[in-house]
Amino acid sequence: MNRKVWVAGVGMIPFSKPGASEPYSVMGMRAIREALKDAGVPYDGVQQAYAGYVYGDSTSGQAVVYGVGLTGIPVFNVNNNCASGSSALFLARQAVESGAVECALAVGFEQMAPGALKGVYEDRPSPLTEFVSAMTEVQGYDTAKPRAAQFFGGAGRDYMKEHGIRADTFARISVKARQHAARNPFAVFRQTVTLDEVLAAPMIFDPLTRLQCCPPTCGAAAAILCSEDFARRHDLNPAVSIKAQAMTTDTPSTFGQGDMRKLVGYDMTRAAADLVYEAAGVDPADVDVVELHDCFTANELITYEGLRLTPEGSAEKFIVEGENTYGGRVVTNPSGGLLSKGHPLGATGLAQCAELVWQLRGQADLRQVEGARLALQHNLGLGGACVVTMYQAA
Repeated sequence: MNRKVWVAGVGMIPFSKPGASEPYSVMGMRAIREALKDAGVPYDGVQQAYAGYVYGDSTSGQAVVYGVGLTGIPVFNVNNNCASGSSALFLARQAVESGAVECALAVGFEQMAPGALKGVYEDRPSPLTEFVSAMTEVQGYDTAKPRAAQFFGGAGRDYMKEHGIRADTFARISVKARQHAARNPFAVFRQTVTLDEVLAAPMIFDPLTRLQCCPPTCGAAAAILCSEDFARRHDLNPAVSIKAQAMTTDTPSTFGQGDMRKLVGYDMTRAAADLVYEAAGVDPADVDVVELHDCFTANELITYEGLRLTPEGSAEKFIVEGENTYGGRVVTNPSGGLLSKGHPLGATGLAQCAELVWQLRGQADLRQVEGARLALQHNLGLGGACVVTMYQAA
């Protein structure tokens, strides 16, 4: 990294179920205004904007940004599947760090439809064709079942085969997610659930029951990033900086090893995390709080090891002993994560950013991780992209 990059402000609106939200243009505008207010920066101080979303027409980013103001700045639209929001954040950070701009905006939003994720276009090849082919070769593909659940459920199965863990270990992650979300006014699902309730929910793709799958969600979040000089000139006192950040995409190991864990991004995660730890000069054991991509419980479990939060093969012990929650070694997804806070695809990466900034400022209310100084963010998109970010309190 070159120049220090500060997170001057963050904004987020409460997430909601499909059909219960405002239009994406209004949600995104509201999130930006919250971030500007939090930063104490006027909109005409922003020099570039990066907008992340998945289900939207071209230039949806402009439709969102124009609601805040017409200043003529460049607006870049970013679609990297579920990593779209953090990809927008990556580009905004890069612009500030390089000196191209002094202040940049990253915003993510999604107005989703009910039901499982599916492609929009049927008259052209899917960008996930190679992924589906690889999955079919490893475990088959049932067109009657949600495709994403088969990817991540298969990763869970491969982990179970290698390490002999119990199926209810995954379900424990849902119980934890709901306990955390109960403290989060932005979350969709704030009712706690028991382990028995999670296991008794309808089976989507073994070992994943419905309560182990993230819901389609609508929402928006945003962040204002700035340089140290900009903060000084505008009398800002930002309390959180981006200490290190890395973005990775797939390598031959994704497709060539017959392992569903690798097909859903395990190696991307490990590579990005290692780059971040090295650049930050931080040991994984030093991290206080993590927001990671728990689109399914199986992905949270394998990501513990991908991020080196616990040694390979030890995730079950990590979960059963409560090392992933308050009072344990590192609090994971204090927001409730994608499982309970919700997963509006383009907004997720920036919602994670907002949560971690609040944690490092000591502003997370009932969710506060005591004494949090270092925070790690992990956001993954099949197809593929992985962004890992380390934040540090001032």
